[in-house]
Amino acid sequence: MEQRLANSWNMTVNEKNFIETALLSDLRVDGRRPFDYRRLTIKFGREDGSSEVQLGQTHVMGFVTAQLVQPFKDRPNEGSLAIYTEFSPMADSSFEAGRPGESAVELGRIIDRGLRESRAIDTESLCVLAGKLVWSIRIDLHILDNGGNLVDAANIAALAALLTFRRPDCTLGGEDGQELTVHPPEVREPLPLIVHHLPIAVTFAFFTSDSVVVIDPTLSEEAIMKGRMTVTINTNGDICAIQKGGGVGVMHNVVMQCLRVASVKSADITTKIKEAVESYNTEKAYRKVKRHPSAAGDQIESIYAVVLPYYAVAAVQLQASQLLIYNIGLYMTLASDTFY
Repeated sequence: MEQRLANSWNMTVNEKNFIETALLSDLRVDGRRPFDYRRLTIKFGREDGSSEVQLGQTHVMGFVTAQLVQPFKDRPNEGSLAIYTEFSPMADSSFEAGRPGESAVELGRIIDRGLRESRAIDTESLCVLAGKLVWSIRIDLHILDNGGNLVDAANIAALAALLTFRRPDCTLGGEDGQELTVHPPEVREPLPLIVHHLPIAVTFAFFTSDSVVVIDPTLSEEAIMKGRMTVTINTNGDICAIQKGGGVGVMHNVVMQCLRVASVKSADITTKIKEAVESYNTEKAYRKVKRHPSAAGDQIESIYAVVLPYYAVAAVQLQASQLLIYNIGLYMTLASDTFY
């Protein structure tokens, strides 16, 4: 993956030397410190299960869908989870449309390993009819702009989309109790997925033999890095997965330092994801209330619609009567003045 990214970013020797020299002084081209993340923005679409994540210049969209399928024979009581990635040529000129390349496959495997191995999603709750029907969850990740560190941005997009996804509710009936009925959202409220924890991917880049390490590398830093390590960890400090790439060796104390930093960063990112999801759910509930007003409100509006026209007519008649009385009084006053 590093070689693919390096080929997509043609840099001069002076640019590479400048970045390496700055890193030796704990400085980065974009002004960050070695263990600082870029600005993270999480947005959601109007439909459940869609997310949009921007990490610096990296832009990723995530979509979650579900369908009923037959379970695997060795796991008849569990649903399935699959991740698909799409690298658009619009995001990077080195990406090719169509068949997923090596980078897309590796990205999907890293995110899938963090979710599957840690059992972050309760797959047993996706079982509808043991041995016959289960829900299959599919996560589609679309890379819109490659600004470096695609793994972390895609992982956040996948988690955010999973937290806002709702699957249709279904029941079993019939004489044998195996007749399936999938209820539309208008009949029954869709059900959220059961997510036990959020495995957060935190990526580190290694440079030279002096154990220079930074977090959340940009595209220019990825072009000159000698190695990379992605740690997937949750807020409890449980290490869900580790993936090491590149040929540079890393000392044991550096790895332990990266794990400590990843534990802190995972807590910060988890908080941002939960706050964004809570804001989305609040806005969604507000839209639902606004779209379905109460029956009492409807009755009041109908009463106003009937009564207000009569009030308007009465007001016009009252004004006319007052004007007539005023004119009569004025006439009587003038007549009395004339008589005397």
